[in-house]
Amino acid sequence: MAAFRPGRLAALAAGLLALAVPAAAQSPGDAGTWTPVFSDVQVDVRPLLAQGGGLPAEALRADLTAALRRSLGDRLGGRGPRLVVRITGLSQRAYVGGNVGRGGLGGGNQSDYLDGEALLVDRGGAVLARHPQLTAMPSSYGGAWYDPANERRRIAAIADIYAQWLGRELPGR
Repeated sequence: MAAFRPGRLAALAAGLLALAVPAAAQSPGDAGTWTPVFSDVQVDVRPLLAQGGGLPAEALRADLTAALRRSLGDRLGGRGPRLVVRITGLSQRAYVGGNVGRGGLGGGNQSDYLDGEALLVDRGGAVLARHPQLTAMPSSYGGAWYDPANERRRIAAIADIYAQWLGRELPGR
C-alpha cells in the first residue's frame, strides 16, 4: 500500500478545482467583440443529435434555453445580435453512488460534462464572436442513482450550472 503524502492531496485538490472552473475562464481571451444586450437566445443541439443524442439532447435544449433566459434575462430583448449556444458534447457517466477512487481519496471519474460555445450571430447569420465553455459537475447532483428520474435531473442540473457560468463569464457585461 502506498504511503500517504500531503502533496498528493494538494495535487488532487488542484485537479478538482481545474474541473470546476469552466474552460472559458481558463482561456486567455474571447474571439470577437461582444455586446451587452442580445436580441434573443437560442440553443443548438444539432451536433448532439447527429451523434445519436435523441431525447436527452432535446431535453437539454429545453432545459438550457429556460436556464439561459433566467440567467441572461436582463440582457435579452434588445436590438443586438442573437446569442446562439451550440452544444457539442454531453457526457453523463454511469453513476451508482459513491465517488471514491484509489485509497478513498476521491478521484473516481463520476462527473458529468457539458461542452459547447456561445456564438454572437448577426441578422445575416455571420458569427461575430465566440466563447467556448466546458462545465463539469458531480454525477450525484441528480439525487438517488436508483431513481428512474435521476438522469433527467442530471441534465436539468448541468444545464442550469452551464447557464449560470455563461452568464458570469460572457464578456460585455
